[in-house]
Amino acid sequence: MNRRTIDIADVEATRQLGRRLGSALRVGDLVALIGPLGSGKTTLVKGIAAGAGVADPRQVNSPTFVIVNEYETSLSSAPRVYHIDAYRLRGGGDLQSLGFDEMLSLGAVLIEWADRVQDILPPNHLQLTIEPIDEHRRRFQCRASGTAVELLDRLGGPSGLSGPP
Repeated sequence: MNRRTIDIADVEATRQLGRRLGSALRVGDLVALIGPLGSGKTTLVKGIAAGAGVADPRQVNSPTFVIVNEYETSLSSAPRVYHIDAYRLRGGGDLQSLGFDEMLSLGAVLIEWADRVQDILPPNHLQLTIEPIDEHRRRFQCRASGTAVELLDRLGGPSGLSGPP
C-alpha cells in the first residue's frame, strides 16, 4: 500500500489536482472519494473530467438523484468516465446492481461517498479522503493499493498544489 498527503490551497488547486488525475486515468481505474458534505468531492470530479477530456464541463454534476453519470471523453488515451454518488445507496449490493463490474471493465470509475460501499470495492483502488482545513483549504489523504499504486504514481507529487497547512 502506498500513501501520500497533499495539502490544497483553494478550489482552483483542487481542480488542478483533478485534471492531473484525470489525465492519468486508464480503463479499470477506480477512485474512491470520501469526505463530508461540501468538502470538494464534486469539484475534484469536475477537474478529473476535464483532465480526461470530457468536452463539456457543464455535463459534470453530482449524480445524487440519478446515482450514475457517464461521461464520454475526447482524448484517444482517456477512458470513458463513470461518476457514481453512493450517498443514497444501501450498500454494496445496490452498487453491484448498477453494473459496477461492467463499468470498471469499460472505463474509469469515480465514486463519491465511497465509504458507504467500501465492503465491495476491489483491492485495487485509489482512495482519496478529503479533510476540510478551513473554508478554502483541503487535505487529501491518498491511499493506493494493488495496481492503483501505479495511478498514484502517474498522479505525481504535490508540485505546485501545496499550501500552508
